[in-house]
Amino acid sequence: MSLCIDNIRLVRDGKPDATTSSVVVEDGRFVAVGDSVDRCEQHVDGQGQWLLPGLIDLNCHLREPGAERRGRIATETRAAAHGGFTTVCAAPDTSPVNDSGAVTNLIRDLAESQGVVRVLPVGAMTRGLGGEQLSDMAGLLSAGCVALGSGGRPTANSRVLRRCMAYAHTFGLTLFVQPENASLSAGGCAHDGVLAARLGLPGIPEVSETTAVSELLLLAEETGARLHIGPLSCARSLQLLESARQGGLRVTAEVAIHHLVHTDARIDGYDSTYHCRPPLRSEEDRQALLAGVESGLVDAITSQHRPQDGAAKQAPFPETEPGLSTVESVFSLGLGLVQSGDLSLGRLLEALGRGPAEVLGQAVPAIEPGNPADFFLVKPDESWWVAPETLLSAGKHAPVLYDNLPGVVSCTYVGGHCAYSDQKGNA
Repeated sequence: MSLCIDNIRLVRDGKPDATTSSVVVEDGRFVAVGDSVDRCEQHVDGQGQWLLPGLIDLNCHLREPGAERRGRIATETRAAAHGGFTTVCAAPDTSPVNDSGAVTNLIRDLAESQGVVRVLPVGAMTRGLGGEQLSDMAGLLSAGCVALGSGGRPTANSRVLRRCMAYAHTFGLTLFVQPENASLSAGGCAHDGVLAARLGLPGIPEVSETTAVSELLLLAEETGARLHIGPLSCARSLQLLESARQGGLRVTAEVAIHHLVHTDARIDGYDSTYHCRPPLRSEEDRQALLAGVESGLVDAITSQHRPQDGAAKQAPFPETEPGLSTVESVFSLGLGLVQSGDLSLGRLLEALGRGPAEVLGQAVPAIEPGNPADFFLVKPDESWWVAPETLLSAGKHAPVLYDNLPGVVSCTYVGGHCAYSDQKGNA
């Protein structure tokens, strides 16, 4: 069925068009951008909303297989579509861990039968993510993994990490690694600062991240591996990244949306909603991360979405499970940063689209004839109330719960098919 969406505003070079236009979709691709086409079988009135290319998330924990009580591919891909995402990279920390082609194929089958957005599996760097033995890299590649990753777990053995990089370089695979020195962060649960000391919480010092970043950069330089690091949480990590890039090292980086919006002040009162890893850091770090995104030093903003069940957050703070439910609020929080002047709209969209696509080595999403019809419509001047009943994710521990957020996603299309609609006649 051919689809024409009329009265929409495109965003070009970081600025919404002053006038409205139309897009036409046939066979899952854009076939015309500009004027309305009468012969379309279905017309949708965009009502002056922004029509944007679908967002790409490089760091999303879908939980299935193995932790279905915390989330399923069906629920979490619907949540992603609610947030404007049309492609998500599935983290490998499933149960069983995605360290073989068989698990990758299971994830792909579940995504095809139950998911509503594109799911790109990320395989485990080591067996069981234990950090001791290499995974079946060739099998993971042939099964369809787009990268290999640490699943947010530190690889304590530097010798194994070096072998991972060498083999990944051989297979042409990108490594997604969260930098963390296991011995320096052991037992910690919060940013090692004044607040953690006052609350009596064991801290995770910034040096636990920066020493790991330094090691990763040096090993990538030696092995030639294609490295993507993050989420980064502190200013010093960005300085190390910038220095490596100036030296010609090919490395990309990501920042999670919550590190751009929140600081460790949020954990005051032992609020386990904000227990995440890496931990929320200082305001100085937050400002440095924002500057890194704005300058292009940081390639991608990610959700680091990790849904948990209620029991996982109902314990003394150090004993709760880290992770935030964020995939539905990434764009809205980013738009809030734009409205406050902390980030430009152009850089927000680049860090949620072009940057992640380039990390993956894929075509940059754009509203152009011939491109896949992955897009979403958003009402930028309206807001939505975040509450358990308005979230589609199984994880209801959103750090913005009971807040009004700007930017209402009214519908999301993946390959020309509606993956999400607000059910108000907009799609």
